[in-house]
Amino acid sequence: MTTALRLQKITPGNLDAALGVKVRPDQEHLVAPVVKSLAEAYVHPDVAWPRLILDGERTVGFLMAFLDIDFAGDGTGRDIRSGLWRLNIAAGEQGRGYGRFAVGAVAAEIRRRGGTRLTATWEPGDDGPERFYLGLGFRLTGETSGDETVGELECESEAEASGEPGRAG
Repeated sequence: MTTALRLQKITPGNLDAALGVKVRPDQEHLVAPVVKSLAEAYVHPDVAWPRLILDGERTVGFLMAFLDIDFAGDGTGRDIRSGLWRLNIAAGEQGRGYGRFAVGAVAAEIRRRGGTRLTATWEPGDDGPERFYLGLGFRLTGETSGDETVGELECESEAEASGEPGRAG
């Protein structure tokens, strides 16, 4: 990992790079492919925040955040949340800190918008990403979303943050 990490908005010019992000074959059952995420972003443009993860000019992953959704889905608006919808780190790029960067960048965007917590969901199981999320400080909420585990991370203030996660363009 270099210090040139940044997020980039998905555009016609980088769409193929986004679609080229593939996780390891043994992880394909844990996270939807980028093409599904982009389709969901298209039909939910008010809440979806898809971005490429770049190290210099090299695409190393994809993330999609959700911003200010009715998490309970009951129409009451009593449980508005923001968080990480998808995180796909390319197979050959895993274990280099890109996932940690991505979570930090989403937390920074949530803070910028006035939020204080980041919600994430993940597939449970020994082969799932739970250790990754718990290692970043997520706490289990005891909830599920569909069949997925729900975790939350308090978004530190800028002064508390241990370093700027990069530009979240």
